[in-house]
Amino acid sequence: MALTIEEYNHLLQTAKKLRHEIVEITMKAGGAHIGGGLSVLDILVTLYFKYLNIDPEKPDAPDRDRLVLSKGHAAIAYAPVLAERGFFDKKLLDDFNKFKSPFGMHPDANKIPGCDASTGSLGHGLPIATGMALGARLQEKKFRTYCIVGDGELNEGSNWEAAMTGAHYKLTNLTVFVDRNMQMIDGPVEEIMGLEPLSDKWKAFGWDVLEINGNDIQQVANAIEKAQQATEKPVVIIAKTVKGYGVDFMEDKTQWHYGSLDSELAEKAHHSIDAVYEKLGI
Repeated sequence: MALTIEEYNHLLQTAKKLRHEIVEITMKAGGAHIGGGLSVLDILVTLYFKYLNIDPEKPDAPDRDRLVLSKGHAAIAYAPVLAERGFFDKKLLDDFNKFKSPFGMHPDANKIPGCDASTGSLGHGLPIATGMALGARLQEKKFRTYCIVGDGELNEGSNWEAAMTGAHYKLTNLTVFVDRNMQMIDGPVEEIMGLEPLSDKWKAFGWDVLEINGNDIQQVANAIEKAQQATEKPVVIIAKTVKGYGVDFMEDKTQWHYGSLDSELAEKAHHSIDAVYEKLGI
């Protein structure tokens, strides 16, 4: 297994803590894309607290690993992860998505330390990440680039242009996660614009494909380590997740793509999160 018991428990505790914070920030902000934030959180936690070669004291270090959160609306999860990792004071998130705050509903790399790319217009993140990975090779740099795309976002053709490019240049220093939570803003992905057979599509574009449970931190870690061993093709990790994971009344519900919480709903959410992690021994 990729993680020791101590590492696994630490990542679980971190994910639990951040899920509670996402609920609080959403309530204070008056709303956020909380469903997709909760689905992708375990991938972010595993990368930022185990694998990424980064230094919060040097957020622009040229040899740092890069992460492009192409599904930028999940900034409600991304910003607390960066704060917990030490890039900035967590108190700044009290004003998340409020006037003059550096934290909008989508991340802005010009305002947020540790954020490698401004994202939000869907379909742009993978082309950016592909350019970063190709740039690393041309500059003979050793850093790796990770990109997280939403499954609904794969409706955008620019993703597939980037996928062709990544395969053409054999960018083994590029790893893509698909947050396959099966829901998008208008409804279930397979009803709005079907993607299946998704794995075969990526293979046809020249990528190696791994399929995992993206809310299982041990599986996420195993997949990252396997992707790091790639020698011929870039790797995409199709991570099956649950929209709203950890909050029972949000899970798999399209309406929680974006939502707000009053104090009563927030309390219910906190209880649900505690119950999930109690079952995991945390």
